[in-house]
Amino acid sequence: MARSHCKLAPVLIVVMNLGALTALAQSPMADSSNRSILNGAAVEYLYPEQVTVTAGESSAVAMHFRVGEGLHVNSHTPSQDYLIPTALSFPDSSGVRLESATYPDGQEFTLPVDPATKLSVYTGEFTIHVRIVAARGNHLVEAKLHYQACDKEACFPPKTITVPIDVIAK
Repeated sequence: MARSHCKLAPVLIVVMNLGALTALAQSPMADSSNRSILNGAAVEYLYPEQVTVTAGESSAVAMHFRVGEGLHVNSHTPSQDYLIPTALSFPDSSGVRLESATYPDGQEFTLPVDPATKLSVYTGEFTIHVRIVAARGNHLVEAKLHYQACDKEACFPPKTITVPIDVIAK
């Protein structure tokens, strides 16, 4: 009797795994748009790819981003303390210092399930105006944009995307 039970164990494991995979494939997180969000595609860096600035002087640069269709990200100043703000950073070792960043005002947004709560979010395209100071030379900066994307039903894990910008300081 014990031998026939052991022969069924691998079959049961396969059947259970197939059931779990079927359930996962039918879940809302399995559709292709949600998978692209999980892979960091909720916010796209648009431009500029390259800027020329005066070495050692504060220079203004407008950095343009786009939030995916049907999504929103919390603004830099979210309406609730527990919400994750959108934030841009430059690495210390890049030869380019982020002197300041001015974020756009968020748009007021309410969820259908809680119309009393007003959120401050970015949708569509938004621009972060920065002031940078660069040492003389050509610097390939891999800035970072940290955000949390949500749709009308759920929020996805926070993401950080690389924002490449070639800074030429003369």
